[in-house]
Amino acid sequence: RTYYDAEVQALDFSSPSATATINGWCARKTNNRIKEIVKRVDPTTFMYLINAVYFKGAWTTRFEKKNTRSADFHRADGSTQQVQMMNLKDTFRCASSDVCDYLEMDYGNHAFSMVIMLPKDGKTTQDVIAMMDGKKWADAMQSLTLKEIRVLLPRFKAECEYPMHEHILPDMGMKLPFNSELADLSGIADVTGLYISKVIHKTFVQVDEEGTEAAAVTSVDVMATSESPFFTVDRPFVFAIREKSTGVILFIGEIGEI
Repeated sequence: RTYYDAEVQALDFSSPSATATINGWCARKTNNRIKEIVKRVDPTTFMYLINAVYFKGAWTTRFEKKNTRSADFHRADGSTQQVQMMNLKDTFRCASSDVCDYLEMDYGNHAFSMVIMLPKDGKTTQDVIAMMDGKKWADAMQSLTLKEIRVLLPRFKAECEYPMHEHILPDMGMKLPFNSELADLSGIADVTGLYISKVIHKTFVQVDEEGTEAAAVTSVDVMATSESPFFTVDRPFVFAIREKSTGVILFIGEIGEI
């Protein structure tokens, strides 16, 4: 409660209004970007643990809508789609590795930023993800240097849902809590036989000329010529939204199509 604004609420799961109560909480916490986290509350469920994150940031230097143009975006499968490509010339922090180029774009008073990881020619987003670990990320962030550059970035919006209990969490080593015979959740309730039956994670991210809006809920149950270099995001990329003073990553995602 002190650090995360957590709250505990008693709820009758057999009540017809239980589902609406839980989903209403999610909608309020994400500014109506995620309106449903549970489709139906199971009356036999003992507890729901729900976490929500909401972020809305305006670019420090905003894109001018009059400079946005239709452009090609090349999907991973080789097909092409038309996107609305934003266009901005400014000074940004950039870096490069053997696998990808990095671009950091700040929000507001520079406390938060988006880092775009654009694979080099011959590389893919999967290569970027595979090579990334804590040290490589830290090294990349420390190597960022200021450079005047023209950025071409598509508007994009992504909404995803992941059943994390099926593969994601078990593959990361979290297996026992899902085993009804071996799970030990005695630290959170004086009830025996508790186990985690389901973990659902939903996300929403929208990026446009003004900035970025992003939300996540987890339930446990262009084109003027210029001499400046170009950073053209016209193919699949990876992005992360981070808090710069602590380095905490709030959102991270892979965009394969717009």
